[in-house]
Amino acid sequence: MSLLHQETPGKIEDAASGEAVTNGRSRAAWASVAATLLVTIFIAIYVVSGQKPPVASGEIVQVWAHSSRVETSGFDANGDPMSKQTFDQVLIFANLKLKNQSQVPLVLEDVLANLKQSDGILSVAAGSTGQYDEVFLAYPQLAALHTRAFPPHTTLAPGQSIEGTAFWALKMSKQEWDARQDLNFTFKLQYQANLILAPHTPVIER
Repeated sequence: MSLLHQETPGKIEDAASGEAVTNGRSRAAWASVAATLLVTIFIAIYVVSGQKPPVASGEIVQVWAHSSRVETSGFDANGDPMSKQTFDQVLIFANLKLKNQSQVPLVLEDVLANLKQSDGILSVAAGSTGQYDEVFLAYPQLAALHTRAFPPHTTLAPGQSIEGTAFWALKMSKQEWDARQDLNFTFKLQYQANLILAPHTPVIER
């Protein structure tokens, strides 16, 4: 009996020691998981806080298209007679918005209309504000679209917004225009990443 009494405390001590080791390992595992989670959260906060918003934002409010067959006047720039030429043309008009979200002036170098076709992408620069007014003299039936011109070449002060209508002239038939796969617009900004926007509404044919 005395031998049995001597062995029992030893077994209890071994069991308690094993339980303590198990509890210690469990706490260490949880501490490791918590530390990893905290590090992940801090990294995510650092990355998000370090990301800068785009220097510019904008919107393609609406796009219109007008297809026609054009015949040249038969005179060159000097007024000398020349043979007349006939070609198909599509005029694109788009009401645009652009805002400088940065703390420095932004130089808008150009606005491109990008037409994705089966054989590649056609990019055309917008007409000048002077040409914009001339278009409506040549196409009086489009007078309803004649609003404030959007300047394709300008400088925006910090926080400044501009809005207006720009136009592009594409030498192509209506069939080629209708076969387009995509249409978007590129705002070319000097020393900054370009801003590329797509219209959110269907193109209106005029």
